[in-house]
Amino acid sequence: MSEDNPSTVRLGVSACLAGENTRYDGQTKREPVVVDILATRFELVPVCPEVEIGMPVPREAIDLVGDPANPALIGSESGTDWTLEMSEWCKTRSRELSRENLSGFVFKKRSPSCGLAGVPVIQPDGRCLDIGRGFFAAAFTRAHPLVPVIEEDRLEDAELLSSFLEQVHARHRADSRFGGTWDADSARDFHRCERALLMAHSPERCHRLDRLVAGVEEYRPDAFRAQYLEMHAAAFAQPATHHGHLEVLQDLTSHLQGRLDLEDQRRFIQALEGYVTGSAPLTEPVDLLRELLTEHGVAEMLDQTYLDLPGIR
Repeated sequence: MSEDNPSTVRLGVSACLAGENTRYDGQTKREPVVVDILATRFELVPVCPEVEIGMPVPREAIDLVGDPANPALIGSESGTDWTLEMSEWCKTRSRELSRENLSGFVFKKRSPSCGLAGVPVIQPDGRCLDIGRGFFAAAFTRAHPLVPVIEEDRLEDAELLSSFLEQVHARHRADSRFGGTWDADSARDFHRCERALLMAHSPERCHRLDRLVAGVEEYRPDAFRAQYLEMHAAAFAQPATHHGHLEVLQDLTSHLQGRLDLEDQRRFIQALEGYVTGSAPLTEPVDLLRELLTEHGVAEMLDQTYLDLPGIR
C-alpha cells in the first residue's frame, strides 16, 4: 500500500533482478519472472545495497569472511572492509522501507548483501562454507518479520510462486485493513471475509483467529493488531492443501442448499470432479460457485476473499 494509492501492491526486489546494471561486473541478473510477470502486477521497489552505499559499477566483488553468524564484508581483491558502512546502511534502509509499505521482497540468491541463506562465507583457512546470510537480507527480515520473502530461483517453481503471491496479497490486505483507522466491527468484518481462505491454508490458525476476534474488545488495539497480523501471516505461510480447498468448497456450497436445480448441481459436481482428478484448475469450481452464489442471491458470501483466489489467477 502506498500513501498515494492504497490499492497499489509494492514489492521490494534486488535491483539486478529487475534488469538494472548494478552487478559488480557491470551486468544485470535480469529475472524473467520478476520483469515479465511481477512487474506487470505490482509496483517494484528496486534496492541495490552496494550501489546505494556508494560502490561504483563495475567494482571489485565482495565476500563474507569469518564467523558465519557475524561475518565481515571484505573486498575480494583490495581487502577493503565494508562491514561497518554496510551494517549501518542496512539498518537505516530497512527502517526507510517501512514507509514504502512493502508486501513482499524478492532477493538475489547467494549475494553477500541480498542472499537469504546459503551465501558463501570464506574461512581463515580458505574453506568456503555455504551457510551465510546477506547483510541486507538479514537486516530487512529482522525489521520486517511478517513481510514474505523469496529468492529468485524459487520463483521458477509454479507452486512456490503461487504460495508467495498469496502471501503477498494477504499481507497487503491485512496492512490495508489495519494500517489505518479500524475498530472492533471492521476487524470482525475483515476476518469474516478472510475466513474461508484461511481455512484452506490452516484450519488450526483460523480457529485461533476466530477466538481472538471474538474477544477483540478485551485487547488493547495495538496488542490485538500485532497478534492478528502475526497469526494471519503464519496461516498464509502454510500452503493451502488439495483437501483444504475441497473442504472450503463444500462448506461454501452448503449455503446453496435447496436452491440449485439438477442442471446446476450437475455443473458444479462436474467442475469439482475436474479439480479432484486434476483435469481442471481450482479456478473452475470457484468461478462457478461465485456465479451460482450471485445468481441465487446469497449476497452474504460474495465478499469472501476466497472467491477471488488472490495469487492464483
